[in-house]
Amino acid sequence: MSQPQQIEVDEARNLDPAGDPRHEVQGKSQSQLVRQRFFGNTGAVVSMIVLVFIVLLSITSIGIGPIPGWWKWDPDATGAVVDGGRPTLSLLPPSLGDHPFGQDNLGRDLFAMTMQGTQYSLIVMVVVGLMAGLLGTVIGGLAGYFRGWTEAILMRLTDVIIIIPLVILAALLGRLAISYVRSAGLPTVATVIALGLLIGLASWPPLARLVRGEFLSLREREFVDAARLAGASSGRIIFKHILPNTVGVITVNITLLMSSAILLETALSYLGLGIQPPDWSLGRLINENQTAFATRPWLFWWPGLFIVTIALTINFIGDGLRDAFDPRQKKFNPKKARERGEHRNDRGDVDAGTNAGMRSAVKRATQ
Repeated sequence: MSQPQQIEVDEARNLDPAGDPRHEVQGKSQSQLVRQRFFGNTGAVVSMIVLVFIVLLSITSIGIGPIPGWWKWDPDATGAVVDGGRPTLSLLPPSLGDHPFGQDNLGRDLFAMTMQGTQYSLIVMVVVGLMAGLLGTVIGGLAGYFRGWTEAILMRLTDVIIIIPLVILAALLGRLAISYVRSAGLPTVATVIALGLLIGLASWPPLARLVRGEFLSLREREFVDAARLAGASSGRIIFKHILPNTVGVITVNITLLMSSAILLETALSYLGLGIQPPDWSLGRLINENQTAFATRPWLFWWPGLFIVTIALTINFIGDGLRDAFDPRQKKFNPKKARERGEHRNDRGDVDAGTNAGMRSAVKRATQ
């Protein structure tokens, strides 16, 4: 019998069929998994790119505050109406022309007015998201964690606010904000921010209810009990243990609030209860030009297109964040599932062949 040959079984097991060492599997943190799932959502990534483009276009074109823009017309500059105010935008060959979105009956440039309306609508949207997100998280978190009288008082306040129609409450608060800011002689941006703050005051109850439910569930979990037994204070338990586990719910619902906020601001401005002349918002542009829909529809199309685009991009980003934070919401992709199944079958065949070869080599070496 020949001498047994030494076979490096451990090394052979660490080789793939091509003979290359297999890479060690490294774990990923929660933030890395969230980013990977979010950027794997094509709709959310495309929506984010479109939204960033709209934001940059509105800021750089007409400028913001003391910073000038590259567009030559001001939103309130009047002039001669050229070619009936028709849009000069051309795709072939690419050209903006003097008035890419057209002109109104006073010769004002619709592109400049739309960019100003987009700026103000975006400011209102962001302020509403921050205000409603802060109030909803604080009130819902306190009610869900402390229970008792704290929960009873805060939830009854939430019930009182939530039964009032949002449009009526936002219109009342927005009108008060605009009247106060104008009487104080503050700039237009202060008016827009005040409008966003008071709309945010009317928009937080749905988020508060969701956060309360998450806190009620998490406060009974084992890791919270362990933190209490370790002597952690209520503040530490809330901010270090419970709140990080509700970030997904809060983030997703804030994006939905922001999407609703821009539609609500549009509705208020359309009714004449939002941003007032001489300033422009997308809703006011639609209100001012609704009578020209049959004769000059471009005055109605462009503001409406920006409203719909912004609202859709925010909704798609919110869906992407929901899927990223909660993998159970991931949609089933039959093509990828089939490819994974074929890959497993191929890998199983290769592994079976490798194991059979190793057994044959061991048998020959021991003979």
